[in-house]
Amino acid sequence: MKKFLQLNSWLAIAALAWGVGYLYNARYGGELSWLRIMYEQKKAIASEVKAPQRILIVGGSGAHYTVDAGLMQQQLGIPTLNMATDGPVGLNVILPSVTDSIKKGDIVVLIPEYLILNDKDGFGDRSGQFSVAIGKPGLGGVPAKQLAQDIMLLGVPTLRAVTKSSVELVEKGRFTGYYSDPITANGDPTVMKQRLKSAWWQLKIQEPVSPHALRRIRQFKKEVEAKGATLVLGLSWIYASTDTKTLSNISKTADKLSEIAPVLYDKQTLNVKTDSSLFADTHYHLNPPGRRTRTTELVEQLKTLNIIRN
Repeated sequence: MKKFLQLNSWLAIAALAWGVGYLYNARYGGELSWLRIMYEQKKAIASEVKAPQRILIVGGSGAHYTVDAGLMQQQLGIPTLNMATDGPVGLNVILPSVTDSIKKGDIVVLIPEYLILNDKDGFGDRSGQFSVAIGKPGLGGVPAKQLAQDIMLLGVPTLRAVTKSSVELVEKGRFTGYYSDPITANGDPTVMKQRLKSAWWQLKIQEPVSPHALRRIRQFKKEVEAKGATLVLGLSWIYASTDTKTLSNISKTADKLSEIAPVLYDKQTLNVKTDSSLFADTHYHLNPPGRRTRTTELVEQLKTLNIIRN
């Protein structure tokens, strides 16, 4: 009986410790919590915008920090929402996480980073934890083993994260994170992330889009069309090398994607940029002038498809 009570005590302590860790990681304080909050804010914005036709921008941070939905809305004259989240969530989870926000008449513009397009199974480092954090455990078919591991880790804050939050609490009086900055009424970021003073190099794309990504995007097209909406794809702007292998892999990616849906990109440059001054903290994230230029280009490319109803 004594051993049984001791076991129950230890289990209760373990459950309490996991619960505290979960509250930090997924609800408030940890990086995942800020991503969840941003996602829920974007979903709420989308639910409030009623119109015969809308544009929804979907993807990872390479879409969130590069497309100015507010400017696009101004230039096209129809509601435009930036629904993009985070690449490590993975294609298999990103797509179903936005499906219920798609309405009849919408134009869904999917702009996935090459991190997402090259992935072999559609799952990233945050797939399982993100699905749990938003209240949809296993969304997108996260494998049971990965999901179990991710759930366990949700209750275990890292020492680095806790230290960072503790310092912030003392210095700023609150927790912050990569995605903790406010977003606009169109779902756009309001703060440009600064690049650390470290070596800056041109990204190389080592392989074309994976067979899995093609299958999942093809399935997504069916899901979008079943709702009476239209899917359009776009290549990311990237600060990258112009070596033969990189350009060949991007060209192959564009060709394969075009078999599924229209693909928006500059046929001459393949959206490869060699001017690092356009970019913020990563090879995908743009600074404000870069975002304006990128968005204006997207608008002109969208117009050529003749699917915008004014």
